[in-house]
Amino acid sequence: MQVCQSYAFLRASKPKILAITRFPRRFLSTPALNPHLELPLSGVRILDLTRVLAGPYATQILADLGAEVIKIEHVSRGDDTRSWGPPFAINPNNPDSPGESAYFLGVNRNKKSIGLNFQDKRGQEILKSLICTSDVLIENYLPGTLSRYNLGYEQLDNDKIIYTSITGYGQTGPYKNRAGYDVMVEAEMGLMHITGEANGPPVKVGVAVTDLTTGLYAANSIMAALLGRAKTGRGQYIDVALSDCQVATLSNIASSCLISGKSDAGRQGTSHPSICPYQAFPTKNGSIMIGGANDKLFGILCKLLGREEWTTDQRFSTNPLRVKHREELVPMIIEETLDKTTEQWLDIFEGSGIAYAAVNDVQATLNHPHVLARDMIATVDHPDCGPIKMVNTPVKYSVAQPSIRMAPPTLGQHTDEILEHELGLSKNEIAEMKRSGVVG
Repeated sequence: MQVCQSYAFLRASKPKILAITRFPRRFLSTPALNPHLELPLSGVRILDLTRVLAGPYATQILADLGAEVIKIEHVSRGDDTRSWGPPFAINPNNPDSPGESAYFLGVNRNKKSIGLNFQDKRGQEILKSLICTSDVLIENYLPGTLSRYNLGYEQLDNDKIIYTSITGYGQTGPYKNRAGYDVMVEAEMGLMHITGEANGPPVKVGVAVTDLTTGLYAANSIMAALLGRAKTGRGQYIDVALSDCQVATLSNIASSCLISGKSDAGRQGTSHPSICPYQAFPTKNGSIMIGGANDKLFGILCKLLGREEWTTDQRFSTNPLRVKHREELVPMIIEETLDKTTEQWLDIFEGSGIAYAAVNDVQATLNHPHVLARDMIATVDHPDCGPIKMVNTPVKYSVAQPSIRMAPPTLGQHTDEILEHELGLSKNEIAEMKRSGVVG
């Protein structure tokens, strides 16, 4: 392959770099099953040229599943989110250190970091050499950016690589050159219009949900492409756009608009456009979500509220009628829920069969007994910050359990390791490149 011959490091004096080209030996082989070692993506190498959220979230999912992820970062400042704070995790034994931002720590576990300036010719060749030994390259630059450095998909001449580009609006279309941040795509692609209280202004979702769903789509697409390559021997190019993923995740709301030909129902707060009651109700000391999703459950709710007569009220006898008379029913329920605390209602609803939930803040969620019982919070030793708490990987496997194997890396933590052991560079060569600002 042309890309694998381009770097001077591939000279005859350092033949081992050619010897470690990994496809198809690693991924197409069937290793002996070892529940302690063989995670589902064990043996897959991913070059991660993404930063901020959608791309790092995708590669973190793949890393949790066992892939070796090499994060390529700006040689001096790293991923943009390293400076996005406060808060920052600080080692109590070294309070003067800058620490690491909580934002960066949230989406970069189980990865290796190399600081690399690929605007420099030598940096480009290092990256091309790493591509030779990788299964996947994932990036989130504006369309055409990497092509300026001879790192575009068509320039690699490598039909085995799975090359994934994440952008705001995709590689085609009139908006392709727009910078696409989560909140802008939420606004442009309908989500913000349906988020917020009725008669209130549009609001963004509390987390960057478009970035996160895009990361999930990207990770899922990469895994499917790996399975496809195992059958065909060929990689492919994957174009993932925040805008497309946001349109896709409008789901039933989009379907309703397409079928009816009408506009959406607008902002509904916590309520549901097609079910009533199905929303948050205020209590004496907070709020509680209640879902009477069918006539039977509505009857149970009425009994628990002490208002069984509502079940025979002709305005509320069926769900379509309750939706029609929502503005009458909801204030009646609020009058009842305000009479007790959230905790009292939780005890009353326990075991009843209706859907209900306390409305918790994030700190309460992270200390929730169910969250802790599901092992969703882990403590990890960070090389600079000491022990830090992190949200754990969410999916449980019966054989090889994904876990946090490595803390999120410091900037360039693995530069020497990768250049020396993967590319065969000497310590003197690495030191010179560091002095020249090619690596960090």
